[in-house]
Amino acid sequence: MRYLRKLTFFYNGLIGTDCKMGTQGQTGLVAQKKMHPPQSGRFEDREDLIKYVRDFGADQGYVVTIKKSRKDRRVILGCDRGGVYRNRRKIAESPRKRKASSRLINCPFEAIGKKEDDAWMLTIKNGSHNHEPLKDRSEHPYSRRFTEDEVKQIKLMTEAGIKPRQVLKALKQHNPDLQSTPRHLYNLKAKIRQGNLSDKNFKSWRPNISVPTNSSHTVAGDSIKQNHQLKVPNLIGGEFLDSHNCQVVDVINPATQEVVSHVPLTTYEEFKAAVNAAKQAFPSWRNTPIYTRQCVMFKFQELILRDMDKLVMNIVAEQGKTLKDAQDDIICGLEVVKHACRLATMQMGEFIPSASDGIDSYCIREPIGVCAGICSLNHPATVSLWMFPIAVTCGNTFVLKPCETHPGASMLLASLAMESGLPDGVLNIVHGSHDIISYICDDEDIKAVSFSSSSSVGKHIYARAAATAKKVQSHFGGKSHAIIMPDANMEATLSALVDAGLGTVGRTCMAIDIIVSVGSSTLWEEKLVECAKALKVNVGTDPNADLGPVTTKEVKNRFCKLIQSGIEDGARLLLDGRDIVVSGYENGNFIGPTILSGVTTDMACYKEEFFGPVLLFMQADNLEEAITIVNRNKNRNGASIFTTSGIYARKFQSEVEVGTVGINVAVTVPLPSSFNGLKPTSAVDQVLFQFNFSSS
Repeated sequence: MRYLRKLTFFYNGLIGTDCKMGTQGQTGLVAQKKMHPPQSGRFEDREDLIKYVRDFGADQGYVVTIKKSRKDRRVILGCDRGGVYRNRRKIAESPRKRKASSRLINCPFEAIGKKEDDAWMLTIKNGSHNHEPLKDRSEHPYSRRFTEDEVKQIKLMTEAGIKPRQVLKALKQHNPDLQSTPRHLYNLKAKIRQGNLSDKNFKSWRPNISVPTNSSHTVAGDSIKQNHQLKVPNLIGGEFLDSHNCQVVDVINPATQEVVSHVPLTTYEEFKAAVNAAKQAFPSWRNTPIYTRQCVMFKFQELILRDMDKLVMNIVAEQGKTLKDAQDDIICGLEVVKHACRLATMQMGEFIPSASDGIDSYCIREPIGVCAGICSLNHPATVSLWMFPIAVTCGNTFVLKPCETHPGASMLLASLAMESGLPDGVLNIVHGSHDIISYICDDEDIKAVSFSSSSSVGKHIYARAAATAKKVQSHFGGKSHAIIMPDANMEATLSALVDAGLGTVGRTCMAIDIIVSVGSSTLWEEKLVECAKALKVNVGTDPNADLGPVTTKEVKNRFCKLIQSGIEDGARLLLDGRDIVVSGYENGNFIGPTILSGVTTDMACYKEEFFGPVLLFMQADNLEEAITIVNRNKNRNGASIFTTSGIYARKFQSEVEVGTVGINVAVTVPLPSSFNGLKPTSAVDQVLFQFNFSSS
């Protein structure tokens, strides 16, 4: 039950370890008799001051409200608790009548914010209270308010015609602790319909009920140091532990630019503790019957399906994927978990009697030891599930390093694995960036490394890990080509190209980003532009969105520079998605479908990897020239041909030098065993063929 308790806190608090412990050892909220006042300090504006006092009050267990306000000079804050009205006897004698809905405050607490020069100064006039604190934050009267992002989602879903209870259900999938009721939603929807949705609705403050009461805020120097976002813990030896390093990387919602959480840059000592935990867990885990290990994976599969909605909303918030794309990301990884459930027969060894005179030969498959995985930035759930389920089911222990820009899915999956019965130390997670990668590559206790990344990073990791005699499973780079023959079926080909090239915002190593047209490409270009324009770019929570934002501002800027370099090198811009703006999310990292024509092999946009919603049109005189173009690209990954001719298909299949070959289908990864490549992009020399002649 120990893991269930830890996991429950992990979910409810998302990520954190500052929870107080009750007398029974269970995670809970412990009321503190003495409620402390906030510390005096200096603030840049009035709203920051009010928010700080409200947050601090919610932490301590009291409710802060505005008593008097002059927005330009002064604000008096009180406590909306106490039980009886102040000066109750005098109210009856007063000539001025009180409105039935008004509330007088009995609690003596009072804080004053006053503007001095260009800053607001907070002073505490009376820090005492005459009442008990709130038991937990769910009792807070403001806990039922909607946040700014929730109001925007409600507005979008209302305009899309989604029913109120379905809207509330969707919001609770993203935030299970949401206290708002259908009545609150109906009131907000009425304002939306009447056009009375003011800025006040978007700035409504709501306490974070996932954080326990009586936590502290401190004043450092002239400004208040607050950390409302949650710090992502490491998983070491079965425990979720905060890193001691104060340096963090912000996890930013790419649609809103809001900070979702903070990822620590794990220290070497913490990393080594994770490796040692995996090393200590290995002997007993390797001797655990394969049937028992399989049962863990069966349970793991069940829990992933149970918490699918939580995983989806986390991926949408951290990486910006659309709802469908996020769900596909999880389902693709789930196929590997299903594959792990049947590993018993695949671990059977070999026996050759009388291999030589009086000698029998045995071949036994044994686990390697401590393995490590380095996740890429494009698939939060898929890449994690490609790695550790297979490794641990085979009897290995594992150290996983999630991508620092979206670690949430890996953390949720790890907690589900623990809930499934995975013993302490079998799966460990450490966070960080380049330093952690170097630690993994150099550590002698780690026997194997699996990773997926861009070409430049991948080559560095491969060389560094191989230098310490590790087994390396690598896949890096990604330029996939599609060859269109003159006899190709127009409708089926366009559908495949739009889905494979522009779907998932092109951020997959198997995305088709180069189209080689044999013969004239004019008609194909016109039709493809028409199809691309029909795609809807919006925030990932919009059920009708086809494309969401890209992960970071830096990624968007890189796309724009590559597109501009292609134009300067002579390519024609058929469709430009660089300046697209989504209403309500003007600061989002959105980039729409973009198509360049007349691209040649010497252009930077052709040589470098895009991982974005960009299609490049090239032209070839015949199939031989088209195949040559594919084979000469150093980052080639997969390739497809669209034709109704069996002769063309056979020639393409025989002569193209890529890891995944598609015939009348876009290159995909349909099976757990089919993630492979050739020569520069992978350490696995294996070719997967996919065929579809149904359109011929």
